[in-house]
Amino acid sequence: MGQPPAAGPAGQQGGRYMLSWLSQFSPITQALLATGFTWGVTALGAAAVFFFTQVNRKLLDSMLGFAAGVMVAASFWSLLAPSIDLARQMGYIPWLPATVGFLVGGGFIRLVDALLPHLHLFARRAEAEGVTTTWRRSILLVMAITMHNIPEGLAVGVAFGAVAAGIPSASLAAAVALAIGIGLQNFPEGVAVAVPLRREGMSRFKAFWYGQASGMVEPVAGVLGAAAVLFMRPLLPFALAFAAGAMMFVVIEELIPESHAGGNTDLATLGAMLGFAVMMMLDVALG
Repeated sequence: MGQPPAAGPAGQQGGRYMLSWLSQFSPITQALLATGFTWGVTALGAAAVFFFTQVNRKLLDSMLGFAAGVMVAASFWSLLAPSIDLARQMGYIPWLPATVGFLVGGGFIRLVDALLPHLHLFARRAEAEGVTTTWRRSILLVMAITMHNIPEGLAVGVAFGAVAAGIPSASLAAAVALAIGIGLQNFPEGVAVAVPLRREGMSRFKAFWYGQASGMVEPVAGVLGAAAVLFMRPLLPFALAFAAGAMMFVVIEELIPESHAGGNTDLATLGAMLGFAVMMMLDVALG
């Protein structure tokens, strides 16, 4: 058993205990626990259907903007910057892995976007994207949020894998900060799926089930991301940038347009700036 944390503010002591507890587990288990947390926050957002049948559109647009800001900040502070530093340490051309990984990550989500049937928030059933399908609106909405969560889970898993790989610029605290940031922005996504389904007449439990189901993919992606970098360490700079590119595609193609669709552009922009600031603060303070 290690020494107990030194006396200090309660928040700092709690953080030390959490990191000490997490350090006992393998990186794959750490990634599973962290993405289980992010999935749980999605479910927490979806649980709003047990209390509300609708959410104020201004509030929802602000929350979606916040989610976009968190993802932009995480893409740089937690993924691209470490990718560049790591590439330099490993003897690569510093900008090459970040550039290649970023573009391939965005291209991958574009391919998924073209193939996977899904429906953007606030869109009509006739505006569904991807291959033609007879799936119901509820399934298509879940598929859209699931697309958001694949790169998010992957990013968290890669971050924990980087710590286990002994990367000097990676730390357990930074990986935890990324998981917390991703979790925070998952809350409005859970709300955004579940509440509209409830408003359309779906039962509370069924709307909750669909809302939280969109987060189920995060633990899967997180475990795969952690395992991949553990066994293929030379690819780590590319994997970090891949996750960043995938998240940026989601932000630009979906989250920002959706947050502006209701005409509340100023509120959505302020939400994005707040989300960026919160994620930056978490990464710098904890990482």
